[in-house]
Amino acid sequence: MVIYHTLEEAEISEATSVALGNFDGVHLGHQKLISENVKYANENGLIPVVFTFSTHPRNLLKYKPAVKNILYRSEKEKIMESLGVEIMVEVPFTEEIMKLSPDDFVKNLLVDKMKAKSLFCGFNFSYGYRAGGDPALLKKQGEEFGFTVHEMPPYIIHGNVVSSTLIRTLVASGQVDHCKMYMGRYYEIAGEVVVGNRIGRKIGYPTSNLVIDESMVTPPNGVYATYCVYNGVRYPSVTNVGVKPTIGEYNKNVETHIFNFNRELYGKRIIVEFLKKQRDEVKFDSVEDLADQIIRDCKEAQEFHEALLKEKVEK
Repeated sequence: MVIYHTLEEAEISEATSVALGNFDGVHLGHQKLISENVKYANENGLIPVVFTFSTHPRNLLKYKPAVKNILYRSEKEKIMESLGVEIMVEVPFTEEIMKLSPDDFVKNLLVDKMKAKSLFCGFNFSYGYRAGGDPALLKKQGEEFGFTVHEMPPYIIHGNVVSSTLIRTLVASGQVDHCKMYMGRYYEIAGEVVVGNRIGRKIGYPTSNLVIDESMVTPPNGVYATYCVYNGVRYPSVTNVGVKPTIGEYNKNVETHIFNFNRELYGKRIIVEFLKKQRDEVKFDSVEDLADQIIRDCKEAQEFHEALLKEKVEK
């Protein structure tokens, strides 16, 4: 897959079918739209392209609070490639783009730059100055400029329209156990392991610590059953998200204990996948009380993983 991060470097000479959207979560609804675009492109001799933004449009307008990311850029690109996308144009949403009229957006970007002969968009897609364009207008412009428009209806699971807003709400409220249903994968946080306070190590439960990426939506403080992915291998684990109120004042971080794992991970990159919230973060009266609770948390997480494994085997 070829990736362009600026409009200036994007060089497309062949006719394309373009999937349009922010695709900030590449959830199951997004995956459906992109897959349909790829299928149509392959069946009609077109190049399957995704045109998206690397920054959220609302953040340029300085809405408060800022819109947090659901997915790391590298993971977003990996998923796009797995879906069969051949060219991904992923550019920052700028004032220049924001001020384009719907007509200029279509002619300058989609027709002239992307060589679009077919477009795929969601039912709520908007574009152009003050979001003046919608799928109905896009279809009229298609008649003028010679491209077809495929408007995808809402993607619904259990009565809920799948959206990035829904997923952000689930993560921010601790309902991480529902994310996979809408995303097709677990919600994850990744980063380089840093040195912690070694409290867990002293009681036999060493942890790998990650600094919170402020651009990402994070679960509320608490303890979670998780997987830890290192070097492509998924290990059962238990994770605390929080500020460690029992032992001092710390910035919010993520610390994960990996079961039956004794390798040193400082400086290594890991991924923490969130499966289920076990409890809220609590300030204990003593470090000893905290240690006792950590043992109980680990036992509960291990039982959860064992039940999960048994369920998978039985299937």
